[in-house]
Amino acid sequence: MSPSPAARSRGGNPGPRVALLGKPVAESLSPRMQNAAFAAAGLDWEYVALEVSPEELEPTVRRLVEEGWAGANVTIPHKRAAAALSDEAEGEAVNTLVFRDGRVLGFNTDKEIVAGIEAERVCLIGAGGAAEALLPGLSGQVRMFSRSGEWPPDAADADLIVNATPVRDELLAEPRSGQTVVDLAYRGDGRPTALVAAARDAGCVVVDGYEALVRQGAASFSLWTGRPAPVEAMRSAVGLVP
Repeated sequence: MSPSPAARSRGGNPGPRVALLGKPVAESLSPRMQNAAFAAAGLDWEYVALEVSPEELEPTVRRLVEEGWAGANVTIPHKRAAAALSDEAEGEAVNTLVFRDGRVLGFNTDKEIVAGIEAERVCLIGAGGAAEALLPGLSGQVRMFSRSGEWPPDAADADLIVNATPVRDELLAEPRSGQTVVDLAYRGDGRPTALVAAARDAGCVVVDGYEALVRQGAASFSLWTGRPAPVEAMRSAVGLVP
């Protein structure tokens, strides 16, 4: 891992920096969104995407702490591992790290994606760290589906469908009118995923990957900076309009 060209160009005393740690991260909209948020808040901060393999995660985090970074977001496939290496962790999977006094604090802001969504029966697609992080925010009876366990997903009696996998092109469940659909996956070019397109066609209430990104990202912003997130600037940065 090396500092980004943008970080190097800021000279020897850059402002606080935050990293995105995952693999892959090339198509992530988090840097665009968080840098727009920092600018809107008048903060001289920088958010940098770093592609990190599983074996590189812990040494990378330790290096960021030593170099004085403010924190990090953690994405696929590191959410469970990030919780394990944290000095304090909010659950078994975390997506946000705050570096404070040499310590690593792990937080789960993914649960904000589904906060307030009432459901009696949930079809949760995925069994990795992303699904684990959503569980504390889900109400009702949750039935989890994964290719290594129960498959294919059965959403027939669910009132909430959640896709917590990176699958964008395959319709993993058939939504119907009256359901709410949450899809964590998104495309970098703004086109809807197969699930989001089908859900909109069916007249479902939809939280797409862009809105999901903003919901968790706003909570992460506040943890790092101690300030309210400029949510409208973040929504605009990922192509959401009022």
